[in-house]
Amino acid sequence: MSPANINILAIESSCDETSAAVIRDGKVLSNHIATQKVHERYGGVVPELASRAHMQNILPVVDAAIKDAGMGNDDITAVAFTQSPGLIGSLLVGACFAKSFAQAMNLPLIAVHHMQAHVLAHFIEDSPEFPFLCLTVSGGHTQIVLCRSHLDMEVLGETIDDAAGEAFDKVAKMLGLQYPGGPLVDKYAALGDPLRFKFPMSEMKEYTFSFSGIKTSVLYFLQAQKKLDPDFVEKNLNDICASVQYTIINMLMAKLRKAARDLGIRQVGIAGGVSANSGLRKALKDAGEQYGWKVYIPRFEYCTDNAAMIGITGYYKYLKGALADMSVTPSARATWQ
Repeated sequence: MSPANINILAIESSCDETSAAVIRDGKVLSNHIATQKVHERYGGVVPELASRAHMQNILPVVDAAIKDAGMGNDDITAVAFTQSPGLIGSLLVGACFAKSFAQAMNLPLIAVHHMQAHVLAHFIEDSPEFPFLCLTVSGGHTQIVLCRSHLDMEVLGETIDDAAGEAFDKVAKMLGLQYPGGPLVDKYAALGDPLRFKFPMSEMKEYTFSFSGIKTSVLYFLQAQKKLDPDFVEKNLNDICASVQYTIINMLMAKLRKAARDLGIRQVGIAGGVSANSGLRKALKDAGEQYGWKVYIPRFEYCTDNAAMIGITGYYKYLKGALADMSVTPSARATWQ
């Protein structure tokens, strides 16, 4: 197949979304996502149930992605899959399917790091100039990444405990909101006063984050207030959500501003599931106007876990010849690649 017709079949199965996409020459032709609703009743992802759902979903999702791209199996150039990090059972389903497909069709295999893919999601529809900074924020990770090229990235700083997305979800649980709670916090925050309640911001060195403190602070605050008024949360839900979101976003933006200032970089983006948060997106746009940044924000569908970002990463790795062999195994906590 000529270099002008590189068709990457991509598979993402790191947590609770089964996704498949087809990327031709860096352009998304299809991107299917099967979301697992079974976890809602438990207030969080149950790993064993996630693995079972991936096994049920992966074949129809891949089939739909290939057909919607107007292709057949013979048209695929290479297979990319999420190798790490994530839930090991979920990763195994995607990895085994990808390896089987590649072996059956005699195709190259490309192993992708999930967080690298979140960063490269910017290149699905845009072309940030290098070097650029990316704040990757999800349920499991919070990082500031310096991107020198598509495959040359450095993590400048990350959370030492909870991720920002995890903090949003756990605060939502304290407030009695359904899982996943992060989007609901964002929804109610838009209706509230962000300055109504004060919560402490962690003070960490350099570009390091910590979000365990705000969870504890909110927990103690709610316990104290509900002793005085059992209906406190119901009466003040919008303001609580707005105040919590305001605090978390301020912590994120403070570190991002510092990194941009220290490195003299004006190309700045956000990625990961929490980059879908309306408050964070607005904060980045406002900072761009204030500091003269060129701001990059992926579309909502490319913020959450999806195979299109795995495919775009696989595309750039294919161009560089960064292929994997059949002995590759998934890893729940692999180092940055």
